[in-house]
Amino acid sequence: MSVVVPINMSKFGIHIEKNHIVIIRGGTSKHEALNTLIDAVTQHPAITDNEAFRRAVHDRESIMSTGIGGGIAIPHVRIREVATPILGVGIAPKGLDYGTLDNKPVNIMVLFATPEGSDKEYLGLLAQVMLALRDRKFFDDLITCRSASDAFQLLNKED
Repeated sequence: MSVVVPINMSKFGIHIEKNHIVIIRGGTSKHEALNTLIDAVTQHPAITDNEAFRRAVHDRESIMSTGIGGGIAIPHVRIREVATPILGVGIAPKGLDYGTLDNKPVNIMVLFATPEGSDKEYLGLLAQVMLALRDRKFFDDLITCRSASDAFQLLNKED
């Protein structure tokens, strides 16, 4: 009988690749920040059409801001050009103007790229992300990360 060793899971409930984490410098616009995060995530082969993905993210954002308040934005799409769920994380230590519901700057952007019809999986991941980000110490530690490597270590730190 073989023993299966679980893969270290991210605090967000799904593995987040180091190259899907970006540090967003002060003075960056919402549009630039979204494009930086989109560029990072589209490196993943599960996104089969990068331009369709980019358009879908911006189209979704133009309907209503995904800045939910509390320093958090959750840009998200569920489209057929995404084969498996992927998360990207943008960290803006100085905050960025995002047009949030509470009119406060965003420090953490979590970009959800999920396949069409994956509503249940998306909601499960969203719940995991929100639970993690509601932990004020974790949130504060995450926004003080100065590199993708630091954030990667924090996201994958075992308790």
